[in-house]
Amino acid sequence: MVLPTKEEMYAALVERHGAELQKKLSAASVAVCGLGGLGSNIAIALARAGVGHIHIIDFDRVDIQNLNRQQYFPEQLGLAKTEALGDTLRRIALCSEITADCVKLTEENIPSLLSGEDIICEAFDKADQKAMLVNCVLENMPEKYLVAGSGMAGIAPSNLITTKRVTKRFYLCGDDMNDVEDGLGLVSARVMICAAHQANAIIRIIAGEYDI
Repeated sequence: MVLPTKEEMYAALVERHGAELQKKLSAASVAVCGLGGLGSNIAIALARAGVGHIHIIDFDRVDIQNLNRQQYFPEQLGLAKTEALGDTLRRIALCSEITADCVKLTEENIPSLLSGEDIICEAFDKADQKAMLVNCVLENMPEKYLVAGSGMAGIAPSNLITTKRVTKRFYLCGDDMNDVEDGLGLVSARVMICAAHQANAIIRIIAGEYDI
């Protein structure tokens, strides 16, 4: 099998997205913070769209409990999520630069780790981690666009998940009700719906469409 060249892949993206949009996507830089059910799906959607630089960040390893909703394979069990997903993304996206940091994000390291990205995507599972990242970005990096998720657990109707523009540069996706802390499990289909909302919000921001 002969693999396509980077130039051929880019031409295919232009044919699908149009030259103007693809130029913007290729010039964009996005950080995906957390590579679980949300983040792994978001990163793959951005890679397939040809986003030029995708920065993936997580400190966890692939566990068998991840396989019901996260974009990993049984043979990747035990690998760092950054290593496993990074390999998948590089196979998908010849036109994207993938960088990875296997590290736990904290209030101290967020400003330096995320300083080079245009858009920051919060994709954590736990509420305290979500709040920490959102608050740190809003307080210390107000020039960044921030896309976060809240409420995607269970099997409630799909259309309850929406995208809201909270402030000029802060977008929130989810139903804002059904969190894993409420005892509801995370099911692949509904998590993917929220992840698609976040990925689409990011693509719209890159395209200059801010009125979600």
